[in-house]
Amino acid sequence: MNNNSRQAYQKVPSEFDEQIVQINRVSKKTKGGNKIGFSALTVVGDKKGRVGVGLGKAPDVAAAIRKGVSYAKKHLVEVPIVNGTIPFRIDVKLGAAKIMLKPAPPGSGIIAGGAIRSVVSAAGIVNVSSKMLGTENKISNIYATLEALKQITEQARKIKERRAR
Repeated sequence: MNNNSRQAYQKVPSEFDEQIVQINRVSKKTKGGNKIGFSALTVVGDKKGRVGVGLGKAPDVAAAIRKGVSYAKKHLVEVPIVNGTIPFRIDVKLGAAKIMLKPAPPGSGIIAGGAIRSVVSAAGIVNVSSKMLGTENKISNIYATLEALKQITEQARKIKERRAR
């Protein structure tokens, strides 16, 4: 392959920051033997208040990642960001996962575990403090974090509507 054909296949820069959080190898017992597949948990965000999470499953890793990223881009959530942080504290319980997110003063950074950190940083939140209180399962914690951000968006919209009246 010469230099000109390589330039034709270069990756196009995306407006989204894609992050792979977890890749699981799963196997299923079947009549003909073991069927092996992969699941990939991905987080996609534009660092300007939009974030999405996708779980892709496929026989190979690359296809699972591609499916996860595609799903995440289709299901983005808008997050209100006030001075680089979230507007108020929120506690969410989703399944076994319990998540607490609260605003932090400027300069404190993202104080969060790995699963929450990936979602919050992809959304563009710069200062936040968080705690995972339930399970340590990354998938559960990421979905709970996404649910917390959805609830913040809904409550912020309701507050804005009340002030407009």
